[in-house]
Amino acid sequence: MAELLLELFSEEIPARMQEAAGEELTRLVTKALAPLNPRDARSFTGPRRIALACTIDAEVPSQTVSERGPRETAPEQALAGFLRKHGATKDELVAEGGFWVLNRQTPAIAAAPYVAERVAGLLRQFAWPKSMRWGSGSGFTWVRPLRRILCLLDGAIVPFSLATDEGGVEDAGHGLHSGDLTEGHRFWPVGVRNAEPFAVRDAASWAQGLRERRVLVDAAERRQAVVTGVNELAREEGLTVATDPGLVDEVAGLVEWPVPLLGRIDEEFMGLPPEVMQVSMRVNQRYFALRHSDGSAAPRFAFVANIEPIDGGAQVIAGNERVLRARFSDARHFWDLDRKRTLESRVADLDAVTFHASLGSQGARVARLVRLARLIAPMIGADAEQAARAALLAKADLLTGMVGEFPELQGVMGGYYARHDGEAAAVCAAVAEHYQPRGPSDSVPTAPVSVAAALADRFDMLAGFFAAGAKPGGSGDPYGLRRAALGVINLIRTNGLRLDLVALFVAAAEALPEALRDAPDLDLLPGFISERLRVQLRSEGARHDILAAISASNTDTDITRLLARTDALASMLETEDGRNLLAATKRAANILRIEDKKDGPHEGAPDASLYSQPEERALAEALSRVIPAVEAAIEEERFSDAMRDVAGLRPALDTFFESVTVNADDAAVRVNRLRLLSELARMTRLIADFGQIDG
Repeated sequence: MAELLLELFSEEIPARMQEAAGEELTRLVTKALAPLNPRDARSFTGPRRIALACTIDAEVPSQTVSERGPRETAPEQALAGFLRKHGATKDELVAEGGFWVLNRQTPAIAAAPYVAERVAGLLRQFAWPKSMRWGSGSGFTWVRPLRRILCLLDGAIVPFSLATDEGGVEDAGHGLHSGDLTEGHRFWPVGVRNAEPFAVRDAASWAQGLRERRVLVDAAERRQAVVTGVNELAREEGLTVATDPGLVDEVAGLVEWPVPLLGRIDEEFMGLPPEVMQVSMRVNQRYFALRHSDGSAAPRFAFVANIEPIDGGAQVIAGNERVLRARFSDARHFWDLDRKRTLESRVADLDAVTFHASLGSQGARVARLVRLARLIAPMIGADAEQAARAALLAKADLLTGMVGEFPELQGVMGGYYARHDGEAAAVCAAVAEHYQPRGPSDSVPTAPVSVAAALADRFDMLAGFFAAGAKPGGSGDPYGLRRAALGVINLIRTNGLRLDLVALFVAAAEALPEALRDAPDLDLLPGFISERLRVQLRSEGARHDILAAISASNTDTDITRLLARTDALASMLETEDGRNLLAATKRAANILRIEDKKDGPHEGAPDASLYSQPEERALAEALSRVIPAVEAAIEEERFSDAMRDVAGLRPALDTFFESVTVNADDAAVRVNRLRLLSELARMTRLIADFGQIDG
């Protein structure tokens, strides 16, 4: 057993690529060194390095390798060719199963040369989203110039080189050969370049040596240092930090030694919308926004330096305040300029903005949204005119300077500008919220006008892009249609809406350009929504198989009703009666499937005069009571009552299968019993396709 430490030290690696690179390094090394049984792998990522430490066996054990040669009856030329290929003699062959077989014992291979050969190869094949060549004649690419390779096996260097034959200079000048040296923080002490390399023996001394030189190698530790440090500074001021996990991850990928600091925002900028301030700070400078206890913006910001300033941070803070002042001045310019025009005055200009080559302009799209919002509004208890007004104004902020500078603020700025224009409160909220939910963790609108506008936006998007032949395929989804479908689902689930999805997709398609209105892919939309719903339930740990079973037995697209049926059936199947009923109905379905292939289908009402056993009559009487009760309960959406009635069949079914032989010798009795089971199958299909339910 030996410890392997591999570090790849380079110029600055983009923060967004680091985590995936660490995972890729672990995957490649684990696969390449599989014969050495790598285990306990730990990856480390940072601005200037990715690394891996793991434990491997001391050697690849010897093993017997068998090569099957020609048949025993093959010509001598074929046998001679096989022996020549493997450098063997006929004495080394054995006859097995009519073939000549060469069995050879391969020697054990020490770990070091095995690692050297495999690691060098995998580094040449390492896939970065973007990579570069440097130096003259280099055939090696990396995300940024690679400066050092550290590779140790139990403290000893594993020697290998990545330099090409024609580029020997790269080996000497660019660190394309392995060693035992690494480097700490680029500047430490402050202001002094600290590139002096140092030798390490193992993963522990590597991590400790870098810590002493102001480098935290563990990305999780750097993230925690950022969160803890920023929150502590904010708490000392009686403030809180605006939640932004993505910014924490990015900052942790930009610094090796996080040093949180606080700066001050000039009072003259506090009139800007807090979202503008936060996005400007985040996008341009990677600053954290701070909040008062009531959620309002505070005149402070937090940032993370990569060094400990010798003056306590005074100069660094002053410099960052100066930069932020310039950024906010630009934002205030857009804020003031945008409000000189109303949103309504911008709507006509959307006719000159292309939405999609096949779907026309943004202006044409707005017209479709107005129509859809007015149609949806009465279905969900929203004011139709307010919903239409919100849809009319929803995209106008795309033409504002602020959204042009910060596209993340589309919708949000529209809400602010609508309020400035004196629009109704419900309309302003709908303009601001109609993009929500933008993702699984985003809030879902609940105000009726906002919901109407949000649904109109998504139904038009889904119908339009499916009609244009741009539906998602594989992992590709350039127009975010899966996210749009989940938005529809979350809006419906959160608000308990009762909507006919097919009717709404038909309505959305009717307003598309004439050439797209009958596009065949439009028929795929209900199934696309159903699949997204199943994916969502699976991620929640819910019984997505039950939803699939219920959907298979009917064409209902009312999500609220489908989920109510799913919950009722799931609850029933958690009971002993439910589990036994499921097993019995599956047994009945299997019998019918087999017998129907012989001489079926066995449909029609059973003949009561052919019942020869009391268990048959008991099941028939139970079905005659339960079937109409279930039909009525489902029609009235009393799904729990329907499941209770169905579960009540369990005793009659149990005794039937215990006492009755379905395939009786008497042909008429057999057919009659199969018809009885067919009645059971017809009744269960009212609820679900039980064959699709696990268990």
